[in-house]
Parts: sequence; C-alpha cells; structure tokens
Amino acid sequence: MTKTEDLTSKDRTPTDPIVGRRILVAGCGSIAAVKLPRLVSSLVQQGAQVRCVLSPKAEQFVSPLALASLSRQPCNLEAHQCDPCQPRPLHVALAEWAELVVVAPLSATTLAQLVHGMADTLLSSTVLATQAPLLAAPAMNTTMWDAPAVQANWQALCRWPRLLPMPPARGLLACDSRGMGRLPEPELLLQGIRAALATGGVADLKGLRILCSAGPTREFLDPVRCLTNPSSGRMGVAMALMAALRGAAVQLVHGPLSNVPASWLDPLDTCPVVSAAEMGAALARRLPQVHGLVMAAAVADHAPGVTTAVKWAKDALPNPLPLQDTPDLSATLAARTRRDQWMLGFAAEHGLDRGRALEKLRRKGLDWIVLNPVGLAGRGFGNQPNGGILLWADGREHGLASQDKATMAGAIWSVLTGELHQFQRSGPRPTLA
Repeated sequence: MTKTEDLTSKDRTPTDPIVGRRILVAGCGSIAAVKLPRLVSSLVQQGAQVRCVLSPKAEQFVSPLALASLSRQPCNLEAHQCDPCQPRPLHVALAEWAELVVVAPLSATTLAQLVHGMADTLLSSTVLATQAPLLAAPAMNTTMWDAPAVQANWQALCRWPRLLPMPPARGLLACDSRGMGRLPEPELLLQGIRAALATGGVADLKGLRILCSAGPTREFLDPVRCLTNPSSGRMGVAMALMAALRGAAVQLVHGPLSNVPASWLDPLDTCPVVSAAEMGAALARRLPQVHGLVMAAAVADHAPGVTTAVKWAKDALPNPLPLQDTPDLSATLAARTRRDQWMLGFAAEHGLDRGRALEKLRRKGLDWIVLNPVGLAGRGFGNQPNGGILLWADGREHGLASQDKATMAGAIWSVLTGELHQFQRSGPRPTLA
C-alpha cells in the first residue's frame, strides 16, 4: 500500500486540534459548575493541557480539589490572586499561558463584568487580559437569561473578536422550571472547544445557511421488518454540528440515529424522517433557502417491492423478496439547485477507489465528495473513527487521516470554508437522464 493509500501523505489533515493545546477552563457561580469535572476530565483524556480558575461564587458549587486532581494542576482561586509566592500577577500569567479560554458556566454577573471591563476578580481579570480565543457558554435561570440587560450584555460580548459563543440549551433547570438556560453538556462543549481551536475563535461559516442529511433510512416491508443499513448518523450530525458551532445556520434532516450524543442536536434545527421518500421531500422543501447541501445520509438503495400494513406470517413472506430502487436523492436535488448553491457528498466504498468516487461525483452533479473506506476493522459505521479523501471534480484531493468523526467534520469545513462564501458554479450541473 502506498503512502497515499494509507492516508499518510504530506497533505493529510492533522489529527485532533485539542491534543497538546493549553486550555484554561474558567467557571463562574452557577449550579451548572458541577459539570466542570466531566469537561476537564474529557479534555485531559483528549491530550490537552488544562488549568482551571474559579470565581469566588463558583468555589461554592464545585470542588477545587476535584478540578486540581483531574487537571493535574493547581486550581486557581480568588485567594491566590495576591499570593506573595507568585512571581508575576497571576491573572497575567494565566492569560498569557492559555491558547484558549473556556468560560463555562458564564454567569450573568461575570457577563456584565466582562462587557463593562470590570477586572475585580481573578477570573474576570484573566479573561480581560488574555489575547487567546474565548469560548463563552452562559447558564442561568430562563427569566434571568431573557432579561433585557442580560440579553444586551450577551449581544455585546458576541461582538468581541475571537469569541465563539455557545448559547444555553433548553431543558429542565435547577429551579425546577423548563426553558432556555442550561449549560451545554460536556460532550457538546468539547466540540465547541474543537471548533474554537480550529478557527481561532472566528465564526468562519457565519452568514451561511447549510442543509445537512444524516443517518440511515428504513424501508418497511411490514410494521416490524425493514431494509436498512448500520449507519449511526454520527458523521452527518457531526458535519451539521461543527458548521453550526462555526457560525452557520444549519438545518438537519436525519433518519433514525444511534451512537450520537443527544446534546449534539441542541444547536440544530432538526427534522427526523424514516424513509428515503420522506427524506427527499424534507430536503427538497428546505433546499431553496440554503447556500449549500451536505449529503451524508446513508440512504437505503432498495425498498421492498411489496408492503403490507400488517405483519407477514413467516411462511407467507415473499421468497425471493421483490425489490425496487429508491430515489437517488443526491442527483435529484442537485438537478434542482442554482449555480450559487453547492453540494458536498459522501461515498462509502471498499478501498480508496478514486475513479469510482469521481464518477459518482460527476454523475450526481456534486461539487465535492468525501471518499471514505468502509469494511476496515475499527473504522466506518457507528462510534468509530473515520478518514478518507476529499475530492474535487478537477481531480484535486486532500487527505483526511483516521480520526474522530467530529474532528474529521471540522477538518473538512476548514479545507472548504474559503470556497463556500462566494461559491458560484462555473457550468450547469448534470441533469438526470
């Protein structure tokens, strides 16, 4: 196997952007601070160097000893700000050390301090002193979040350069009410950190409206039997999520999902479907309003030629089972796009057959296609690493090393972002025969 074939070529995408990076996790006074140990543990397991700083109120919600133990570094507290053993001002040392500052949870008090430049705590001083990218994730009661003063402060903070905002999620709050205000789950914060590190905190997809498909479809023979495939939908959801975290407005049409963290869907406008026909109809309705379409769904190629509303008796099942082709959704949708709308597809193939992938790209009328090999141990379907090659119609390619699917999604967006904002197809797309 050549270097190109084993994905070790010189132009392959680097692996996880978290590995080896210096990340400062800053927690404010909110009950949501109890999630910090999970986040810190995950970052350390992913290979990051982590330090923590807590506001005076946050110390009442989460154990500094726990954060110190998980990060393998002392947890920085308000009492340490004027420690005579510190050779330099602690807030300056932390601000200069960090490659990324994650403020999670961000309280209404600290939000106001940051917006108005109030450096009266170690945490706010550190954030105001840093030149590193910031990730800000508020958490508070819904009524507090909706208060005009808080919303004005949040909008002001979102205008900071190099800041990636992660608005709160909707759900059950500590005050027993339901609404907007929950801190995003650590699994989602981890992906936000990946996005912030990859872009330097710049929302490089802001202004784009993107439509994504994900997951398998199910084509039912009767109420309990169907034709489907083992796709989990994780790759397609990761593409949608990483685009949303980088500023795009994303709609996701997905089949039945598995092995996908529920929190990954929180930032997305989702539409669940079951069959290929339902997916095609949902995508077609949304297509005119978007700049581009990502076809990552594993649409079933065939449907039963006969169906029934009641379960077939085992000895009455048609044998052989007649099959019919399902619609080619990529080609059908491509034929309906404008020249200023782009399409990215995925091709799951045994091996790295570029010729077959390029033929599929041109036949379907795509602008790019990701060739990802399946049938390899520990790769492909489910909660498995993915990798492959991103191909252009003119034969250009970019290698994608085997990596976590969210990391791979971020890598794909990083490669394509420069082409997406002013996309204009030079010629007509192929039309269906």
